[in-house]
Amino acid sequence: MKKVYHLSSCDTNRKIIKRLGGLKGFDRQEIKSEPITSAQLKTMRELAGSYEALFSRRALKYKTMNLNDKKLTERDYRSLILSEYTFLKRPVIVYNDQIYIGNAESVVGELEKVLKKKS
Repeated sequence: MKKVYHLSSCDTNRKIIKRLGGLKGFDRQEIKSEPITSAQLKTMRELAGSYEALFSRRALKYKTMNLNDKKLTERDYRSLILSEYTFLKRPVIVYNDQIYIGNAESVVGELEKVLKKKS
């Protein structure tokens, strides 16, 4: 599987995709206009190990909903991600059986190395 879940209005997502050679051959899903499904999120969780790993605490709604004051469960993370696209840490890139979550240099750099080996 070669898929990228991204937000097209996010400069960081655009820069990462460009850095990774445009991710040619990857299916792209713009998560605002085409929300992720429960089945897609379940697949991501199976690869990531938890819903929490996919959850973004940087989302503006995280603070406005006072979520930083609550003890969230895996069920909460799942529900929040499905209810609001901004709660998905992005981009999420699935390449074969590996998942790369977020924009940290370590994550993007690792995927960049993997893609260069395959080309």
